[in-house]
Amino acid sequence: MENVIEIESLRKTYKDFILRNVSFAIPKGYITGLIGPNGAGKTTIIKLIMNLIRRDEGTIRVFGLDNKKHEVEVKDRIGFVYDTPYFYEDQDLLTLMRSIGPFYSRWNEKQFLGLLDRFGLSRKKRFSALSKGMKTKFSLALALSHDADLIIMDEPTTGLDPLFRREFLEMLSEIMQSEEKSVLFSTHITSDLDRIADHVILIEDGELRCSLWKDEIQEKWGIVKAREDFITSDNKHFFRGWRKHQHGFEALTSDVPVVRQQLSSEVLIDKPTLEDLIFFMHKGGDNAQTPRK
Repeated sequence: MENVIEIESLRKTYKDFILRNVSFAIPKGYITGLIGPNGAGKTTIIKLIMNLIRRDEGTIRVFGLDNKKHEVEVKDRIGFVYDTPYFYEDQDLLTLMRSIGPFYSRWNEKQFLGLLDRFGLSRKKRFSALSKGMKTKFSLALALSHDADLIIMDEPTTGLDPLFRREFLEMLSEIMQSEEKSVLFSTHITSDLDRIADHVILIEDGELRCSLWKDEIQEKWGIVKAREDFITSDNKHFFRGWRKHQHGFEALTSDVPVVRQQLSSEVLIDKPTLEDLIFFMHKGGDNAQTPRK
């Protein structure tokens, strides 16, 4: 399978945080969700991909090209939506477009203006007068107006109202009708990715926890529910992380078929959400193994 991004042994050290030897690939033609708790390293990874900060070690290839040596060529093919957009605050949207558009070889002004109208954004409105959600809409209009092969989004739905969030996700699905386009979507609102992601990468404490296809999660992973005293030294190897509460026991397993065969008479098994994945992998700690792929 062709990859749009390939990362190997990536390392970045700060005073109070270390991204440790992270390696993964983003497949071409799919929506990949980058998930993890706040402070896990998601934004650091995106900034490194965009060459906004310098890596200490490792390699990053985008479209098969080194992202530092071929920075201009790579960025020409990327549409990017920041968590907090930064543009000249005192300029109106039309002026900003005329400043930004020429940087892209495939810029489409007609498409951009059409998106402004679709999003209800006045062309003459100053950027400083926009709400956070409206600023995100403007960033999205820019990202979608130069025929980008890869769209990278860092917490794009934060601050959006529920109606536009739904429309936003539908737009991404429309974009993905072309198998030539790819999306890397970093968010803590995992319900958005439950609906649209094809592939997910979980980062925690600066380390890769897992890289999984959504189909694999649906087929092989599950939330096991049983009585409180269910877990023992004989069966705990089935679980990635667990918790006990007043109503019983819940755990995450990555091997539902085996659990059904071995323990089916004693447990109930539900489909996991991505939030479940983050929660139980974190809960696993020293008590459960962590899958790496």
